[in-house]
Amino acid sequence: MLNVISGTLSAGAPPVPALSVNYLVVAGGAGGGFDGGGGGAAGGLRCTVGSTGGGGSLESALSLTAGIPYTVTIGASGGGATSAVVKGSNGTNSLFATITSTAGGGGASDSNNAGATGGSGGGSTRAGAVGTGTTNQGFDGGLGDSGYGGGGGGAAAVGQAWNATNKSYGGTGVSTNISGSTTFYAGGGGGGAQSGSALGGSSIGGNGAVGTGFATTGATNTGSGGGGGGGSAANKAGAAGGSGIVIIKYPDYYTLTVGGGLTSSTATAGGFKTTTFTAGTGTVNF
Repeated sequence: MLNVISGTLSAGAPPVPALSVNYLVVAGGAGGGFDGGGGGAAGGLRCTVGSTGGGGSLESALSLTAGIPYTVTIGASGGGATSAVVKGSNGTNSLFATITSTAGGGGASDSNNAGATGGSGGGSTRAGAVGTGTTNQGFDGGLGDSGYGGGGGGAAAVGQAWNATNKSYGGTGVSTNISGSTTFYAGGGGGGAQSGSALGGSSIGGNGAVGTGFATTGATNTGSGGGGGGGSAANKAGAAGGSGIVIIKYPDYYTLTVGGGLTSSTATAGGFKTTTFTAGTGTVNF
């Protein structure tokens, strides 16, 4: 390292660490379907720490350049279906630099019985086609039946098809400790069911409506799917998915400047900084 007083290199000075950035990028989860609706799917998940979505190989850290602006976008959740003729709404994509995760696919409804394609795929109804997931991001939805929606796909597993033992469970999410504590992300929503149980994946996907109960939403900032609606007059609507999230981890030598439009927080530990983005879109500079 150059000594600015003498103009000589200081012996033993540590080198500037490379700007290698690990990341978790989770897209917005989708809404559940209407009237025995399919579960909403989880948003696509791409990660460099622990495991990644779709059963794929772990992603590689990004080599970035200080002083260059990089875009960050947090995917919004999709709304639940409020009519039998429309599916639950897909979420929206999340982005960090060159990494894009694809929004979750909406759950099917009684008269629109195919799950939507996305990062993970939405559950179907009445034996319609399941929504398909995106390679290395998430899994397909589950197959529904009359009065029972299939579970929404999760980042770690397919949504369950309706059956007499496991009624329309959402696919499980992926766990990672990139934030410093092991946390699950991107669970699928449970499908609506006339009876039994219809739990969301990994306790973060929304539960499907069962009997006279109501569907619940996917957990905020996990990219999880919303539960499918039930079959009684009052509880047919599907529930919304959960918003996405972006987390990046980089050497603490660097200071990150976060532009307007983004909601974030930063923690420092063990020679690294970890910045979590929970809403908005904008640019960052190292």
